[in-house]
Amino acid sequence: MERRIFHKLVSLDEARRIILDTFKPAPLGVEEAPLLEAQGRVLAEDLYSQVDVPPFDRALMDGYAVRAEDTFGADEAHPAQLKVIGHIKAGDIPSQEVGSREAVEIATGAPLPRGANAVVMVEYTSERDGMLQVYRPVSPGENVMSAGSDLMIGERALRRGTVLGAREIAVLAALGVANVKVYRKPRVAIFSTGDELQQVGEPLKPWKLYDVNTYALAAEVQRCGCQPIVKGILPDDYTTILASLREALKTADVVLVSGGTSAGAGDLVYRALESLGPPGILIHGLSIKPGKPTVIASAQGKPVFGLPGYPVSALMVFVEVVEPLLLKLSGLPASPRPSIDAVLSTRLTGAKGRRWLVPVSLVKRSDDTLAAYPLLAGSGAITSLAYADGYFIVPESADVVEENSRIQVKLFKELSSLPDLVFIGSHCLGADMLLSKLEEEGYNAKVIYTGSLGGVQAIKRGEADVAGLHLLDEKTLTYNIFILDEYGLRGSAVLVRGYTRVQGIAVAKGNPKNIREISDIVDGDVLFINRVRGTGTRVLFDYLLKEEALKRGLSFEEVKRMVKGYRWEAKTHSAVAAAIAQGRADAGITLKAFADKYGLDFIPLQEEHYDFLIKRESLNKPAVQRLLEMMKTGVLSKLLSELPGYKALPDTGEIIS
Repeated sequence: MERRIFHKLVSLDEARRIILDTFKPAPLGVEEAPLLEAQGRVLAEDLYSQVDVPPFDRALMDGYAVRAEDTFGADEAHPAQLKVIGHIKAGDIPSQEVGSREAVEIATGAPLPRGANAVVMVEYTSERDGMLQVYRPVSPGENVMSAGSDLMIGERALRRGTVLGAREIAVLAALGVANVKVYRKPRVAIFSTGDELQQVGEPLKPWKLYDVNTYALAAEVQRCGCQPIVKGILPDDYTTILASLREALKTADVVLVSGGTSAGAGDLVYRALESLGPPGILIHGLSIKPGKPTVIASAQGKPVFGLPGYPVSALMVFVEVVEPLLLKLSGLPASPRPSIDAVLSTRLTGAKGRRWLVPVSLVKRSDDTLAAYPLLAGSGAITSLAYADGYFIVPESADVVEENSRIQVKLFKELSSLPDLVFIGSHCLGADMLLSKLEEEGYNAKVIYTGSLGGVQAIKRGEADVAGLHLLDEKTLTYNIFILDEYGLRGSAVLVRGYTRVQGIAVAKGNPKNIREISDIVDGDVLFINRVRGTGTRVLFDYLLKEEALKRGLSFEEVKRMVKGYRWEAKTHSAVAAAIAQGRADAGITLKAFADKYGLDFIPLQEEHYDFLIKRESLNKPAVQRLLEMMKTGVLSKLLSELPGYKALPDTGEIIS
């Protein structure tokens, strides 16, 4: 098939205008829902009360129904004396009439008898031989809920467009409404496309990926008051895609398809959408990053959205262009998602003429401002979904957004309570297990993996309580201690001893390239996979290369150029091991634990220290204290025993500098 090029990219504002002008979305009809099934539905009519609520004057307290004027002047020394002539409980039909100097014992919720105009609380009375002593006066109407004081007959109880939650359903029950008129839920068909996708719940096959978008989009569709119709995975086959879309349009009000929308020759969704018309495709390409290959079409008068295949892209495009339409179809308020002010934690370069939707994780600084950490693992990264609190938009005109710039973050959901502990720094399985144990005990930890230096900077800016790091000082060949002085943290932070873990060269099983040391990586026909700058592993490898350069009488730059793959950077230890296991690389430096997980051979290089930098003012936080306690009492040691190459130390958990 010929390749289709994006001839005209449309802005988000223009895309939303085209969608609303084309489809003029409004609720799709009215149906009745039983009250027990009305949770989350949208009321389709103003609802007026047909009864008073409450329908009679009723007691708000246990006590005695009295005439208020009979209690005037009563006190502890001079109690009012009243005759008890009966009692009324909730559900009784009152038959007594309260006369002068008389009282009726009454239960909470019971109807007020004729003649009474107040209730005196039982704790301000005593009764003996049918006579009541009242030690405190009451005013007319005190402790009484009058008929219609909550809702009067004929009063509007709920407005059309109200989302029915527990409180609204309680009101309907109080009015005796068994069935309520609500807007019909729009039916939204959801497809994922791609031969590489596999249904969840089955063992993952080689070179396959689990279908993420179906489940993520279904959750968002439900949140918009719609009914998701999961259609499953479509293969990369034009005929199948076209037939499936036509079938879905018979019953669905909206169709969502993720993947297969870009301009590559193998991407078929937009070709199928062209064939659905008229009018067919309205928009092919948005002027945003990520999400450029979005397609919006009209078929049989119904909207069809072709969303990007990467989950982060798909969700952010959904929020920006699909959500407004679904809210109108559902009858839900078209209010924007909540947003919050924050400051950017790091400098970003703009997207060269496109709006950039940047997912971020939010943490609170010492000065109570919120810092936004961009999650730049890529639009295909699931961690961006797991850790993102929301996203902000870098305008098309911005070449650079400087560190500490004020930004508006559009939240994926309301922020929960602040975490008990913020951990920022180098990713480590040991730290993962320790933090998981902490969370099992009820503490809420927020975790952002930025690399060792990112953790140090977060401590310096007051954004983290704890940073995990493993940085080698090339001058002393010690780990981490130099950080306090080099970054001006002595006095504001402490370094706590963590544990050791073994770093080394991972190679394929059997070591087919016969790699034994760093010189073999420099000289041999070896494709190496490196780690990103700022990680402790990268610092270690650069140090070892410098040592190798010194032996050879060469410069560091010369030796770097001799390493095939030096600039191929992996963000995680697991990425290094996976590349070697899959034959995409011959060697890389990683932890023994990851080499073992992938069944690789391993040549040990160095036992490194993974320690914890802790903000001094955070030492009194209960979560930090518990973290240190688990390190000192052997909890951490037991966890580490499950990880090859990891080892706790005699001074684990102690402040070492």
